[in-house]
Amino acid sequence: MRVLFLAAGAGGMFCGSCLRDNRLAAGLIAEGKDVSLWPMYTPIMTDETVVGSSEVHFGGLGVYLEQVVPFFRRHLGPIDRILRSNALLRFVGMFSSSTTPESLGPLTVSILEGPDGNQRKELEDLVRDLKTLAPDIINLPNLMFAGLARTLKKELGCKVVCTLSGEDIFLDRLPDAHRVRAFELIARAANDVDAYVSVTEYFAGHAQQHFALPADRMHVIPMGIDVEKFSVSTNSPDDTFTVGYFARICEEKGLRQLAEAFVELRNEGIGANLKISGYLGRSDKKYFNDVMRYLKGKGVAQHVEYVYSPTFEDKVRLLSSLHALCVPSLYREAKGFYVLETLACGVPVVLPRHGSFREMVENTGGGLLFEPNDRADLMAQIGTLMEDETLRSKLGNAGRIAVGQHYTAERMRRLTWSLFETLVADRTASTLGS
Repeated sequence: MRVLFLAAGAGGMFCGSCLRDNRLAAGLIAEGKDVSLWPMYTPIMTDETVVGSSEVHFGGLGVYLEQVVPFFRRHLGPIDRILRSNALLRFVGMFSSSTTPESLGPLTVSILEGPDGNQRKELEDLVRDLKTLAPDIINLPNLMFAGLARTLKKELGCKVVCTLSGEDIFLDRLPDAHRVRAFELIARAANDVDAYVSVTEYFAGHAQQHFALPADRMHVIPMGIDVEKFSVSTNSPDDTFTVGYFARICEEKGLRQLAEAFVELRNEGIGANLKISGYLGRSDKKYFNDVMRYLKGKGVAQHVEYVYSPTFEDKVRLLSSLHALCVPSLYREAKGFYVLETLACGVPVVLPRHGSFREMVENTGGGLLFEPNDRADLMAQIGTLMEDETLRSKLGNAGRIAVGQHYTAERMRRLTWSLFETLVADRTASTLGS
C-alpha cells in the first residue's frame, strides 16, 4: 500500500497540523511503510526533521497570481518552476501570516471548485506527478482541499482521506457570500472523500454538524507524540512558581488575558513568574509588544521572561522549567498539540473549558479548567496550583501517564494505518464484486 500525505505549509509558522503530519509520516517511513509527504502552499516548518518532498505543489505565490491575473492560469514552464521554488516560497511565507480570511474569500472558493476553479493548472500538475507515484491513499490536509477529491479519485483510482484541522476558525470569518459558497462546495464534496479524520472527539462532532459531513465517514485518531523525547530533560522549575504560555503568540490565543491575570496575582502579593514563548509572526509583533508594554507599565516586567525556543530541545527545556502551562485561547481549539507535549513533561495545565481542551484535560486528568473569559476563575485555578504542590505533582503525573498510554505517536500510526488498510481493502472488494 502506497500512501501520500499532502501537508499545507503554514507560511513559515510552526503549526500543530504540520507537526502532526510530519511526525506521522516520519514514523511510518521509519517502520518501512511506503509513505511520502508533499508540501502544499509553502514548505512545512517543524522543530523536528522534515521528511517531506522538496517540491511544493499548489505553491502559494502561484495560486494567488492565478486568482488575480488570468495570464498565470496557463502552463508557463520555467515561470511556474520559479514560482514554486522553495527559496521564493519561504520568503513569501514570511508575509503570509498578515493575510486574513476576510481577504481570501475568492481564493478559498476557487480552490474548493477544483477543476472549475482558477487553479486548475495546479490540479493538473499535481495529477501528472501523482500518476508517477501511483498512491493507493491520498490524505488531504484540510477541508479547503476537499474540492480536489473527485478529480484525484477519477484520475488515480485511489481512496481520499481528509484530516480535519480546525477549519471553522478560518472559514467562519470569510465574507458572507464566500462563506456560504465554501460551505456548499464542502458539502458537495462530502461523498468524494472516503474518510475524515479528526484528532479529537470534540472536533469530530463539531465538524460533522458544522460542515454537514457524513457521520459514517468520520474517524477519531488522537494526536500522538514521542513521549520518551519529553522525559529526557534534566531541567526543573525554580523555587518561585512559574506559569508559562507556549503557543502561537497572537490575540486569539489569549496571551493578553493571561498577562492581566498575572498582574492581578502579583498585585495581591502572590509571588510568581511568567514565561512566554511560541511562534511570533510579523503581523502579531505589535500585539506582542503591546502586551509586554502593558506588563512593564504594571511594574511586573522583572518577573516576566520571553523565551526564544526555535528547536525541539529548547521547547522541552522550556516546558520542563514550568510549574504550570496556561493558554487561555479565546476560540474553541480543535487540536492543542502543545497541551500533550506539556503533559508529557509532567507539567499540569490550566485551560478554558471549551473545545478540545475540555476533552484533553478530562481524558488525562492532567490539569484544571476555568470558565472561558472569566478572569477571576482563571486566577483561582492558577492560584490553586500555586498553593498546592501535592496537587501539582498529582496532576502532572496523571497527565504524563495518560499521554504515555493514549496519545503516543505509535498509537497514532497504528490507528491511521489500520484505517488506510480498511479503505484499500474496501476498494479491492468493490473492484472484485463489480
